[in-house]
Amino acid sequence: MIRHISGAQVPSGPTESADIPNADISHARIPNADIPNAPIPNAPIPNTRIASGHIPVMPAEILAALAPRDGGIYLDGTFGGGGTAQAILGAAQCTLWAIDRDPDAIARGAALAACYPGRLHLLHGNFADLLALLAAHGVSALDGAVLDLGVSSFQLDDPARGFSFRAEGPLDMRMDRAGPTAADLVNTTPERALADILFTFGEERASRRIARAIVAARALAPIETTARLAEIIRAVLPPDRSGIHPATRSFQALRIRVNDELTAIERVLEDSASLLLPGGRLVVVAFHSLEDRIVKRFMLAATGRDAAPSRHDPRGLQSRPAPGFRLLTQRALRPAGAELAANPRARSARLRAIERVVPGMEGTAQ
Repeated sequence: MIRHISGAQVPSGPTESADIPNADISHARIPNADIPNAPIPNAPIPNTRIASGHIPVMPAEILAALAPRDGGIYLDGTFGGGGTAQAILGAAQCTLWAIDRDPDAIARGAALAACYPGRLHLLHGNFADLLALLAAHGVSALDGAVLDLGVSSFQLDDPARGFSFRAEGPLDMRMDRAGPTAADLVNTTPERALADILFTFGEERASRRIARAIVAARALAPIETTARLAEIIRAVLPPDRSGIHPATRSFQALRIRVNDELTAIERVLEDSASLLLPGGRLVVVAFHSLEDRIVKRFMLAATGRDAAPSRHDPRGLQSRPAPGFRLLTQRALRPAGAELAANPRARSARLRAIERVVPGMEGTAQ
């Protein structure tokens, strides 16, 4: 089901989510960006903390890479707390279509949509379905798209959503509140398959030991809370020298599997890039190596920088088509020190960006 809010009405009385202050504009340039023949222009950035208390990650770098312009049509594929959307809308008189699969995010966004009537359009759905979501509203081309991958702070901080082990809550982890929960997964998946999930999606080296402990524990009683699962994992894993909780990788793995995140990322990259007009930019922020690996591989292929076939492979004799995109970031950008001090959750963020090549300028794509 698609839920669309455009310029939604909000109560006239004072509420925390409805009272969104005017943006405090400053300027920034992407550090360490290597963009042959096309430097990223300066971009205005708003105050990074919006009224809800949400702090978007790398807002200055996102705006500098996206370079929104007046009259443009843009996509925020991961609306979340609305911080990135507010930054884009404050930077240019543009139109923004924002998608989120979490109905709570769409509900929170009504206040922001009311501040930008006719400019911010919220769509409830999975960003993997963006072509259908946008087509339903007559949108077939974009001047830019932003994807801020992973779980939002609102989801992590709400114990009832079951994403975090820092506070006890139901073992849920569903972004859209539909389908099987993480509890369903840990209580029904065979031991070997469960170990494979933890290893593949969490890169957990102790996956078999953890899976064995989970199966033994669920034989005594169903595992229904985040606290119980975290304690089961803690009991079989020694503390990590880095200070990372022993359950971190396992919780990541279960969340990714419950929401089929990696498949959705592969699809949204292809589909969002396909809608970009010449000069349009795709900006992606990833938070762990599995996400970033997919993004890097996609962008290298789109810009013609992926590995060529072996000279012994007949395909190596065929000429390769001119790339349709060029890299705006020669390597992933990381948050600056000041941002990390203000928002430690940004520490693992990596930003990459590409731009669709203007026809006739293929020779400058590299």
